[in-house]
Amino acid sequence: MDEAVREAIVRRMSEEPFANKLGIRLVAIEAGYSKVRMEVTSEMENLCGMAHGGAVFALADAAFETASNSHGTVAVALSMTITYLAASSAGAVLVAEATEVNRTRKTACYDIRVHDGDEKLIAMCQATVYRKETPLPYLGV
Repeated sequence: MDEAVREAIVRRMSEEPFANKLGIRLVAIEAGYSKVRMEVTSEMENLCGMAHGGAVFALADAAFETASNSHGTVAVALSMTITYLAASSAGAVLVAEATEVNRTRKTACYDIRVHDGDEKLIAMCQATVYRKETPLPYLGV
């Protein structure tokens, strides 16, 4: 992975307002791969006291976003399909890993898995991006 791209994505993720609001942190990034984490807080609970599906989805989306943009050009989501497999609650630390499965000049597909601290699978997601030929705007190119 290009080091300038890595540094730009790490910097940009640390500044992203939505990620900061949810406490999402970038743990690792490589070309076509990303790992992010988030601690579930009581503000993220649903009506039944479990982690809200929207919070879990946001974590998966952050992994998708960083993995798909790791090649240094803008990638925008075309679709995301998530399947929730288990519940988690406040205090749980969730980790999402996005792995590139296929990449062409115009599209790319990703497998995203969300686990808790005990490695229990919380959710699985399949996602597709459209790959623009535009360099990431925050690269300073």
